[in-house]
Amino acid sequence: MKIQKPSATRMLFITVVCASILIGVYVGLRDYGETGADVTGASGSSVTIDIGGQRFVRWDEPRPLPALSFQDQDGKTVSLENFYGRVVLLNVWATWCPPCRKEMPSLDRLNAKRGGQDFEVVALSIDHDPSAVLPFYREIGIKTLRGYFDSNARASAALGAFAVPATLLIDKSGREIGRALGPAEWDSAAVETLIEQALSSPFNND
Repeated sequence: MKIQKPSATRMLFITVVCASILIGVYVGLRDYGETGADVTGASGSSVTIDIGGQRFVRWDEPRPLPALSFQDQDGKTVSLENFYGRVVLLNVWATWCPPCRKEMPSLDRLNAKRGGQDFEVVALSIDHDPSAVLPFYREIGIKTLRGYFDSNARASAALGAFAVPATLLIDKSGREIGRALGPAEWDSAAVETLIEQALSSPFNND
């Protein structure tokens, strides 16, 4: 069988996308102080946790998040408020992002194991064409993740997620516990410990 080589234009596109991701990750790591040690920022200090080959920056105090809205797979507008009372792992991703493809199965495994009334993995796609997402799920065998869409990238920009994948752990009160930039093994024991700690924290809906 003859294997067709990718065109020069497609290779250039892939190279530009990958370079953009790497630059965004570098800027994000710089801005969020992922140095492997405690850092101090405007909103307090943080600690870096190894979550199986990736670094997760956990804030000493959960940080408030801006009001966000995006679409679900039924075409309804939802916001973070719809998830109050539950712990959320919010993953900002795109179908054209190779690192996103790499980590997506682990997010699905985590959601299959822990998803329910108290916890959900919210995979928020920034694809301009939302119709590409569910076929992508089928292609790579995703079974439990729902489709959530931020096609204008306003929500991800408000989160400061300027590169994909970017993943935020959000507590039951809608505050950011911490985040990771780049792909990770999200069904690792270290991540489950973070989720357990978040689930044990009280819900404050003031």
